Amino acid sequence: MTDWTSLDYAVVDVESNGQQPPDLVELAVVPIRSGVIAEPASWLVRPGEPIRHFATRIHGLTNEDVAGAPLFTDIADQVLAALDMPALVAHNAHVDVDVLTRKLAGWQPPEVFDTLRIARRLLPGRAGYRLGALTSAFHLADGLPSRLSPHRAEYDALVAARLFVKLATRAATLEELRGSPPGKEEDDAPSLFLTVPAACSSPWTGQAAPASPPSWST
Repeated sequence: MTDWTSLDYAVVDVESNGQQPPDLVELAVVPIRSGVIAEPASWLVRPGEPIRHFATRIHGLTNEDVAGAPLFTDIADQVLAALDMPALVAHNAHVDVDVLTRKLAGWQPPEVFDTLRIARRLLPGRAGYRLGALTSAFHLADGLPSRLSPHRAEYDALVAARLFVKLATRAATLEELRGSPPGKEEDDAPSLFLTVPAACSSPWTGQAAPASPPSWST
């Protein structure tokens, strides 16, 4: 049996402009090394198309907020360096992985741990498994800086990292973390992410790639 802390993880969250296909306006990566959450890296990104109003209503970012931000091509090397871990973690991970795969030409995701799927398996019987609901239930935002808020990339990546540590500690081993969850999937992506990933071989632990996920809504 392998201790889950034997791997290092990059916990990721992306925020979108609400266009089709969605483009990045914010990205955060939180490292977990030897079971310890480290300092996050985050970037505002100027998208090629404007941020739609309904996307602003979700994450609060406006076109003025990103007007002076770099293009993604200007930060791609920094993002790749932050993602250079043996494993990637995200909540409803196919959303984040799909966006990153489109933005980072030639990037191949490592092993992916989806906290939505793991939570459904290790915390059965809960009313909901959205990141916000689990954050409230387990007080995952306690002690975070007051400047951070839900649906912003750094906040969501940090609470997802705390959720992953909680789940991994409960599972104790990598083998248990990699188990397949039973039952119907529940997507947690806000409606600004609506593109459907193409069917492909999947790095998701214990999962087939989601070829045709259901419509995503808030």
